[in-house]
Amino acid sequence: MRLPVRCCMIFGFSALLASCGGGHTAPPPAPDAGWAHYGGDAGGSRYSTAAQITPANVKHLKVAWTFRSGEHGAGFPDDEWTSHMTWEATPILYDGALYFTTSESNVVAIDATTGKQRWRHDPHVPKLWYSDAASRGVTLWVDPQSAPDAPCHARIFAPTFDSRLLALDTKTGQLCRDFADHGVLDLLPGIRSTYKPGSRYRNYLVTSPPVILDGKLILGSSIGDNRSVELEHGTVRAYDARTGKFVWGWDPIPHDPSDPVYAQWSPQGAAMTGAANAWAPLSVDAQRHLVFVPTGSSSPDFFGGRRPGDGRWANSVVALDGDTGRLVWGYQTVHHDLWDYDIAAQPSLVTLQHDGRTIPAVIQPTKTGMLFTFDRESGKPVFPVVEKPVPQGGVPGEVLSKTQPFPTLPEPLVRQGPVTKRDLAHISFGCHLERYQSEGIFTPPSVQGSIEQPGYAGGVEWGGLAFDPVHQIAVVNTNDLPMLVALVPRDQLTAQEMSKRYKDWDFSRMAGTPYGMRRRAWLSSLGTPCTKPPWGELSAIDMRNGERLWQVPLGNAIKNHWNLGVPNMGGPIITASGLIFVAATIDNDIRAFDLRDGTLLWQYQLPAGGQATPMTYAIGGRQYLVVVAGGHGGLGTTRGDYVIAFALPK
Repeated sequence: MRLPVRCCMIFGFSALLASCGGGHTAPPPAPDAGWAHYGGDAGGSRYSTAAQITPANVKHLKVAWTFRSGEHGAGFPDDEWTSHMTWEATPILYDGALYFTTSESNVVAIDATTGKQRWRHDPHVPKLWYSDAASRGVTLWVDPQSAPDAPCHARIFAPTFDSRLLALDTKTGQLCRDFADHGVLDLLPGIRSTYKPGSRYRNYLVTSPPVILDGKLILGSSIGDNRSVELEHGTVRAYDARTGKFVWGWDPIPHDPSDPVYAQWSPQGAAMTGAANAWAPLSVDAQRHLVFVPTGSSSPDFFGGRRPGDGRWANSVVALDGDTGRLVWGYQTVHHDLWDYDIAAQPSLVTLQHDGRTIPAVIQPTKTGMLFTFDRESGKPVFPVVEKPVPQGGVPGEVLSKTQPFPTLPEPLVRQGPVTKRDLAHISFGCHLERYQSEGIFTPPSVQGSIEQPGYAGGVEWGGLAFDPVHQIAVVNTNDLPMLVALVPRDQLTAQEMSKRYKDWDFSRMAGTPYGMRRRAWLSSLGTPCTKPPWGELSAIDMRNGERLWQVPLGNAIKNHWNLGVPNMGGPIITASGLIFVAATIDNDIRAFDLRDGTLLWQYQLPAGGQATPMTYAIGGRQYLVVVAGGHGGLGTTRGDYVIAFALPK
């Protein structure tokens, strides 16, 4: 879920300028190091072997080149587009070029050493209102059956806002005519689309790049949530990467009575309910022929009376057979979700050293601020998971899950307890704690209004985590800002939506239920968060034993001052030299931290919001750090059109 603009306008950030210090000795040439996937590798570890930039010399980083897309959303619906438009792309490296999608769904290739454009492909996306105008990147596939000099031997797959998937030649940017319909695959058929021709609204998109496994292109989807009970199907689909022919589909919600999970749903619930879609990036294990899927919440997010039961396989991490789409195993991290606690982060496939064993594992970060760790082959938890009783009650017609799963290790990375007066910030005028229901994590939504802690944009979002395989350390940035959620009886919804009293709330209709919904960040009358900081943190966990090594605030609350930790979107990366790079924060800075203890070593003020995960690579003897600075509508950060590369002086 996007964080509303209103919760972030309060911070008024500028950024810190990096201190460059005195002269230094030029570093030795760097061996080549790549970044061929959105998450660094197919398993999303976000780790690079590049080590020319070190804790000792990182302070000398300079801008090596800047590329500007020239795109600022011109022609798109002004109000809605301004509040939703975001550029979250992480480029990938292939054959000396960086490839990425722009904030308007164009596809660009630039030289990796100079930033000069090689080609640009414009898919002519209609300038409509899109429910999640996010652009995270592209996918590379090299056809093993074609000659290296053949057209589309290496191709880029890029999703567009209007539900198409493009196949482009990496050399020319031309469409691969042998793929689907002359290089373009229509993704709308077969998902119970609610799109009506001529409508200016689109609610079914693909915002994360697909993955490749055994010659198959596999992707999830982004579905505009809380509109209704009956939404588009969140089917994960696989296509032949060469031809675009459909191979298989898997829906988290069972529609076939022969499905073993179907009995856990009511027939009406299984037939009506939509979504549970995987909008975050997927991961693949080529050795085991498995694709790992993080699924979202089923529709609508905040009332489940029309979908009784736990709702498997929504809110789950699942392993699918890459050949057939058959479920191999799954684990649900939230039962009967009423909080928009969809799994927003890519599953990270890592090799763990634990309890005297080497374990092929998958670490799944969640919005609840918990990390679930499983054996990749069996699905068994590496660290035990226990079912604990959670708050009950809820509105008439709701049937809550009596328990929820909690990993014993690592400990939660964000606050989960009830909010008390001791938790309130010094400036808390108008917070009115006494008005709201607050029983800690999994407090059910209510007509009275409930404090959701962690919030629906809390914990770990789509940026995911980074994992150092040598030191077995996972690093993750989190949000820790409570939200307010209230259910609105249907006959009161229009009046409340039109009332000036609720002008700062986001409303959703949740058609097909007795309630609408309103929500917002929990802010004081001065626009400051009601709870004490930090509101954003960076944490390191030793995954050998699940113990937290350190946790530091991430981001400044007032110009160059008050490192209190602020809301953030985007993820970290780790390099072999022991550096963590992360942008993400709403103060527009990119930072470098020491992996050993979380010490801040370097920061640089970007010209726009850096709500994208950085990437790094070494080519021609030089290591580059690259980040997209395009801003984020939901966070209200500075808009821009920049791709910026940093490197040490030659």
